[in-house]
Amino acid sequence: MKKFFTTLSNIWKIEDLRVRITNTLLFLLIYRVGSFVVLPGVNAAVASTQKAEGLVGLLNMFAGGSFSRSSIFALGVMPYISASIVVQLLGIAVPYFTKLQKEGESGRNKLNQWTRYLTIGITFLQAIGYLKSQVAADARTIADPFTFIFINTFVLTAGTLFVMWLGEKITDKGIGNGISLIIMVGIIAQLPMAFTTEFVSRNGGAGGLIAFIVEIVGLIGVVMFTILIVQGTRKISVQYAKRIVGNKQYGGVRQYIPLKVNAAGVMPIIFAQALMFIPQTVSQFFPNVSSNGILIALANYNSWEHNLLFGILIILFTYFYTAITVNPNQMADDMKKNGGFIPGIKPGRTTAEFIDGVISKITLPGSVFLAIIAIIPALASLVGVSPVFARFFGGTSLIILVGVVLDTLQQIESHLLMRHYDGLMKTGRIKGRTAMPAAAGTSPTAI
Repeated sequence: MKKFFTTLSNIWKIEDLRVRITNTLLFLLIYRVGSFVVLPGVNAAVASTQKAEGLVGLLNMFAGGSFSRSSIFALGVMPYISASIVVQLLGIAVPYFTKLQKEGESGRNKLNQWTRYLTIGITFLQAIGYLKSQVAADARTIADPFTFIFINTFVLTAGTLFVMWLGEKITDKGIGNGISLIIMVGIIAQLPMAFTTEFVSRNGGAGGLIAFIVEIVGLIGVVMFTILIVQGTRKISVQYAKRIVGNKQYGGVRQYIPLKVNAAGVMPIIFAQALMFIPQTVSQFFPNVSSNGILIALANYNSWEHNLLFGILIILFTYFYTAITVNPNQMADDMKKNGGFIPGIKPGRTTAEFIDGVISKITLPGSVFLAIIAIIPALASLVGVSPVFARFFGGTSLIILVGVVLDTLQQIESHLLMRHYDGLMKTGRIKGRTAMPAAAGTSPTAI
């Protein structure tokens, strides 16, 4: 405990770190206050009674409850995340975007500008769909449907752009990745209610306090398991050639490339979840087709068919996303240009093949473990855990929480060590998700 208070004191002594943490908290406070501001022409009392289940429940969690409250921040940063994914995929298929990715800072600025433009278009379309499908008719106080949708489409678009601006300000003036922190705060905002609901349910006779304690112990175990997956790396030793210029020696040192066991992060789960909502959509539009029971089983989150297909899709998407984000050829070229080589491996193509083989080997266990984490909430629901509380036992929300917390703590520790203070831990250092060298050929994603 003394070490903890000493660390807090050291953090407060560093003016730059103190200002950044204060700015971050203020920006997040603005976001949370705005999430309770209801759209114009919406009855807040009626809108708050809407249930958030399935896909809606997932989106509501990412938006910090704004989705179900018909808030001006109802769409949150999800349109921005979608736009970022599209731009990243365009960098593979379209030569113009591929060229921008290789132009350094100027190229990144142009890609960010394209992402903002695309965010506006995606938000505009999603806002129309949200107003038509999620805002009930009895919750509207504006009689004319066209006027209601016209006004609130612009309000929702402005709300998403403002949240995106807050995220960028947190990244520039605060600590950590702003977009990721906004998503994390939205997820954590749902935790107290889910925790209280589960406690009351168990204390009321459904298993008693013993069952609730077992759930908490299981949740801690899942969190520890997730940390292992997020932090797991395979280090490849790299030796740099020794050069003597004048009286100075350059190179001649041994470093390593840390290849992440889960280089794809949370993106495979997001892609797989998007596809798993197709059976549910088809069953709604074609009720006669769903009578055979296959679509019904795939749309049921607790069925073994749904979870088996979900796990297989996650494994496939993990390989796909790792292949498009980690470029062994670029890594080999960067090492060759800087005079580096892997001991026992020829530079160039042989090095790229070696790195690609290592990535393929470590991606398999990483993808399997990621699939296990993704289906744990369904398993928790089967043993009696409430669906709201079960979401925190794994899946997208838990991986985002663990990754963002580790990344933020790593940045705080970097500020402490840079000013010769002790780190946050007595032994070892905290490693964030984005601690990848330039030779890795990857760029950190927003989440």
